[in-house]
Amino acid sequence: MSERDGDFGAFLAGFVIGGMIGAAVALILAPQSGEETRTIIHDRSIELKDKAAEKAETARIKAEAAAAEARARADELAKLTQEKALELKKRGQEVYQAQKSRIETVVQKKPKPSTDDSSEVTVEG
Repeated sequence: MSERDGDFGAFLAGFVIGGMIGAAVALILAPQSGEETRTIIHDRSIELKDKAAEKAETARIKAEAAAAEARARADELAKLTQEKALELKKRGQEVYQAQKSRIETVVQKKPKPSTDDSSEVTVEG
């Protein structure tokens, strides 16, 4: 598999280098004069610059929209998390109160020890 990747890389490098050589030869052997060629190159470079600026602006707008959407989703998740935390706190308090009531009921039902002195054992030493 890595051999296939190497073959593709070599092909791609050859393709790019061949394209650059072909462009240079086309400029040198062009039927118009050097001044006309420079004018064409200058005009095309301005066009490419304008297209690049346009694409950059489009990308910036898309990035801002994505960032705004991410902020909105983060805010929504924070709100949901806060609501869940409050709900869990409330449920925890309810469970606590229920258990406290149960314990109080058990403690109240437990018989109290008698206060007779006869049940008290003292050890003298």
